[in-house]
Amino acid sequence: MMRRIRFWAITGLCVLASAVAGSGVRAQGARPAQAAGFSGRWEGAIDVLGTKLGITVTATGTGAALTATIDIPQQSAMGLQLTNVRYEPPRVHFELVAPPGLAVFDGELRDGLIKGTFEQGAVKGTFELAPPGAPKPAAPSELPPPYKQEEVKIQSGTITLAGTLTLPDSRPPFPAVVLISGSGPQNRDEEVFGMKPFRLIADALTRRGIAVLRCDDRGVGGSTGNTPQSSSADFADDALAEVQYLKGRPEIDKARIGLLGHSEGGLVAPLAASRSSDVAFIVLLSGPAVTGEKTLYAQSELVTRAAGGTEETVRKNTDILKLIFAAVRTGTGWDRVAEVMTAEMKAALDAAPAAQQLPPDKRDAVIKAQVTAQIANSRTPWFKFFLDYDPAPTLQKVKCPVLAVFGERDLQVPVALNREPMEQALKSGGNAAYTIEVMARANHLYQEAKTGAVQEYTMLKKEFVPELLPLLTSWILKQGPARK
Repeated sequence: MMRRIRFWAITGLCVLASAVAGSGVRAQGARPAQAAGFSGRWEGAIDVLGTKLGITVTATGTGAALTATIDIPQQSAMGLQLTNVRYEPPRVHFELVAPPGLAVFDGELRDGLIKGTFEQGAVKGTFELAPPGAPKPAAPSELPPPYKQEEVKIQSGTITLAGTLTLPDSRPPFPAVVLISGSGPQNRDEEVFGMKPFRLIADALTRRGIAVLRCDDRGVGGSTGNTPQSSSADFADDALAEVQYLKGRPEIDKARIGLLGHSEGGLVAPLAASRSSDVAFIVLLSGPAVTGEKTLYAQSELVTRAAGGTEETVRKNTDILKLIFAAVRTGTGWDRVAEVMTAEMKAALDAAPAAQQLPPDKRDAVIKAQVTAQIANSRTPWFKFFLDYDPAPTLQKVKCPVLAVFGERDLQVPVALNREPMEQALKSGGNAAYTIEVMARANHLYQEAKTGAVQEYTMLKKEFVPELLPLLTSWILKQGPARK
């Protein structure tokens, strides 16, 4: 789920994260003349798939001895060795060995700036580099929003959460909503592939008189802690700490504070609401109503088919998931998991187009790094909790009003798998104050989608289907005080 349920077979922006570092490979084919113009430290970003990825390139030497490394702080990748580094004034060229294929940077150095194109297999974008401290172009001016924005720090046990509180520019007290992100480390905007769902939601609600609090996840931005080493239960603690913070604000109506969770946040919100009568209502956007195991099996099949995978690919993915789940539960069998995953990755690379092939001398190292990373993700406290957690018993304990929304074309939390169990759990718990809506044509990010495939996310408009924000706003404004 958003950023998602993490699933080893789904790769998002996998441009650079698992590249081979410190390979010691010397640049090939550099010409001896005028290489000094490129030597030094350069800072900038790759603009690809609707996302800007910050990078730093450090070049040393001249001529045939010209070498360079790249840092990608957002992916915790530092000192990755670049290959085929060339400076042929004004052209600058360098490459990075990384799955799913060779990443190629081709640009020109003019007026102290390097600008060019980035390409990795079918993924294309641009990049720009400048010397440290160089003046950056002014951002386009934007009118300030018609509401107040305040940076806040909130304590949740030993964790410090950093966030933004938006307050309507009208007469308080205001109803308020805490936003809870999907899986994986998310910033306060829940930013993915250039879309910022939580910023859009916060803006729309605040303009209509609803205060909104959104925080960086643990270990992201200004927040401390570590998301993978935490669980959904820990995130429920964070949500309740945010509720308590809002109760202490004089601008907030203490009896009308609710939670809005997206994807895994749709697990967290009911957990928090079942523990506290201070939660007046919850909104679940693509909230799972079945176990993580069932969700991941369905997600694997749907996403694989949407990407053009064969029945054989679907079967193999399912078999690997079974091995992983068994290893998570027993603590044994990880060597077998690594063996099978390695074989499948080698087979996939053998079948890949020439543009996505890895150099033979780097292939085994890249595969090993990928397998190691995938297994490490599967062995985290987050994954262990998510795999077997059943949301239904918690949903039965929720007594406050619930708005559950699903996307018709959501392949990550499919409506066909989750709607009926959601309704059954709420009804069996005696909660009559629930509403379930399905957004036509909406994918997991609530964009208007053609198929719902993950590959579409980057190509669609960075906006919601038109029905979503009016529904959220009107429903929240109708909710009364929390029931004590």
